[in-house]
Amino acid sequence: MPLLRLALASLANRRSTVLLTVFAIGLSVCLLLTVERTRHEVRASFASTVSGTDLIVGARSGAVNLLLYSVFRIGNATNNIRWESFQHFAEHPRVKWAIPLSLGDSHRGFRVLGTSEAYFEHFRHGRQQALQLAEGRPFGSEPFEVVLGAEVASSLGYRLDQEIVLAHGVARVSLTHHDDKPFRIVGILKRTGTPVDRTLHVPLQGIEALHVDWRNGMPARGAGRVSAEQARQLDLQPRQITAFLVGLHSRVSTFALQREINQYGGEPLLAILPGVALQELWSLMGVAEQALFVVSLFVVLIGLVGMLTAILSSLNERRREMAILRSVGARPWHIAGLLVMEAGALTLAGILLGLALLYLGLFLAQPPLQSHFGLYLPLTPPGVYEWGLLGAIFATALLMGALPAWRAYRQSLADGLSIRL
Repeated sequence: MPLLRLALASLANRRSTVLLTVFAIGLSVCLLLTVERTRHEVRASFASTVSGTDLIVGARSGAVNLLLYSVFRIGNATNNIRWESFQHFAEHPRVKWAIPLSLGDSHRGFRVLGTSEAYFEHFRHGRQQALQLAEGRPFGSEPFEVVLGAEVASSLGYRLDQEIVLAHGVARVSLTHHDDKPFRIVGILKRTGTPVDRTLHVPLQGIEALHVDWRNGMPARGAGRVSAEQARQLDLQPRQITAFLVGLHSRVSTFALQREINQYGGEPLLAILPGVALQELWSLMGVAEQALFVVSLFVVLIGLVGMLTAILSSLNERRREMAILRSVGARPWHIAGLLVMEAGALTLAGILLGLALLYLGLFLAQPPLQSHFGLYLPLTPPGVYEWGLLGAIFATALLMGALPAWRAYRQSLADGLSIRL
């Protein structure tokens, strides 16, 4: 189209201003798409962390707190629950399976989870996906065996049959280590994109063996210490756990069992539905999430206003150009269309630059995001919603371009050719 070629040639003559305008639009588009993709993937990652679990049970506190420490390994329990309470509900006629969870130790900043073989058999993530081993096997009857999440193994460079030492507490730097009771790596799980990747899984008996000689939260000294070999000979039946996951024979009985657990007379317990707790968590985060989206929209708007300012400020300089075009036969709507096309070309270039910056940023940031935050942002094409946002940006730019187009349309030939003193 001659008009389009003319618009591109006009932009090329003002390349410095055009490049800055395109760069501003590109950065704003990149920011908006990054925020939207991060929002979507964080929500999807949270939702896929646990599936197939009907109830999560822990000490009585808040639903969100229980969800965070039992599933996402964030924070700590207000209290432990007795092993007898777990057994009581694990043997309940409505319960199909139960997975005990014991938290409290760590290894170089990664959480340690004490559990049973039922964890590898019944735990599901994503769309009912079971845990799979990349190497080795699940732990067995030996208490000092550990199965690593994929991120733990890759970040720390661990391999099968290596021995590692766990630390007491969940701080990244711990002053108390269980040096006398090392664990041997027997398995490494495949990557799941969930907190499982950043967890070390050990038998409940291993957690009990680590603390068998502890008194009042302090390790024993001298003759009071119990070696790993001595611990193997002891009764390592757990006395307390942090929480447990429950799967039922029929989901129809979910609310009945939840009420029974919440009213349990043995000790104060709380049973929550994972889906409901997730919705409550998102409702708490909803205000910040929407605020971030609004800020991104304003950044895009500022980029488009910058484009509008650049076009408007160039009109006075281009009056003679417009007049010459009119004198060689261009009609007023040709002049208006020229400016609208310039606005569209600037915005389209900015959108393409924004997409390029987005995928470059995802490519570079993917490993550290997954390593430090457990957030996986895939390099997938824009979805329907993202294309809708880009279309809305392009349409807004065309509307903004109509303002200088209208002003150029109203300019007269005489005004363009006149000489102002």
